[in-house]
Amino acid sequence: MLKFYYSLAPNPMKVALMLEELGLPYEAIPVDTRRGEQHAPAFTALNPNAKVPVIVDGASTVFDSNAILLYLADKTGQFLGDPQDRGPMLSWLMFVASGIGPFTGQCVHFKHYAPEPNPYAINRYEFEAWRHWKILDAHLSQRTWMQGERYTLLDMAVWGWARAVPFALGAEAWQQLPQVKRLLDAVSERPAAQRAAALKDRHAFKTEMDDEARRAMFPQNERLKS
Repeated sequence: MLKFYYSLAPNPMKVALMLEELGLPYEAIPVDTRRGEQHAPAFTALNPNAKVPVIVDGASTVFDSNAILLYLADKTGQFLGDPQDRGPMLSWLMFVASGIGPFTGQCVHFKHYAPEPNPYAINRYEFEAWRHWKILDAHLSQRTWMQGERYTLLDMAVWGWARAVPFALGAEAWQQLPQVKRLLDAVSERPAAQRAAALKDRHAFKTEMDDEARRAMFPQNERLKS
């Protein structure tokens, strides 16, 4: 059975959605990043980058959420979209991977978790997060799904990060991103998305952002103490 190493962060959740949409049997293995479990030798043997998600599918170990989405789509022949749309699909998937995810994640970090306020960093990452989300919103204003009328892995990739928009940009962000909100709601209504979201009930992940969690998640801060 396929093994799925996960937390409740955006990237693992989009893989959880894909697994549920495909109906593939899998063993969900929690990795509590606030307890530092991602740095355990047994886990870094799977992903040297010490991040979730990871899947182990027989002899294949795949890390990076977007690589996993492509791997599962290629494996099953599902949710790839039409062959003639392969180029645009890859372009938008990399847009999510290199733009939406990193800038939204850094916006969250500097707004909520940085040890001290950094107005320059907040301004930069909030600006870039907004810029990327507005590009995506404009794209969706012309189509039902990311690839037109067909629901694909791209919508799953967007869903994972769209769930974090209020935390990153504020609850009022949806007023400026109505098409993203429309997609988020449409995906969230799917039974597979509801099963993926229910993963939160399978394991009691640590929620406190205490010193242990900061050391595990932001090890660069230890350099400031030396």
